[in-house]
Amino acid sequence: MDNKDRQIIRALQQDGRMTNQELAEAVNLSPSPCLRRVRNLEAKGIIRGYSADADAAACGLAITVFVRIRLERHNETDVQNFERRMQMIEEVLECHVLTGAMDYQLRVLVPDLEAYENFIRHRIHPIGGIASIDTSFVYGTVKRTAVFPLSE
Repeated sequence: MDNKDRQIIRALQQDGRMTNQELAEAVNLSPSPCLRRVRNLEAKGIIRGYSADADAAACGLAITVFVRIRLERHNETDVQNFERRMQMIEEVLECHVLTGAMDYQLRVLVPDLEAYENFIRHRIHPIGGIASIDTSFVYGTVKRTAVFPLSE
């Protein structure tokens, strides 16, 4: 991947709906080579897909929660069970494996506090093997982007 590919990725992250002609102009290529590069990035799995950036609150999901979880045991069975269950819970948008005191951090969207309580009681607690849950509610967002930083 060269600098031109990075420019293409960055432009598409900023506006995934732009036409190939607009993209080619944005990265200073002619349309045919630009389209070849995009198709190649898609074929390699570097561009994994295209999606809409929707406003969660406008869709009725007003509360964003970061949930940090520590497991009781770190054997293969318990870890695989927890990670498999995370894949199945739709309120969990992201699940990251961490270093440090906690094992996982989840980004969760729910409509209200009652829904969060139900999420913990009926989706997380039944998993079992969880030593602790630490919750932080988001009350404001300073920066949010899907555009990668520039790199050489």
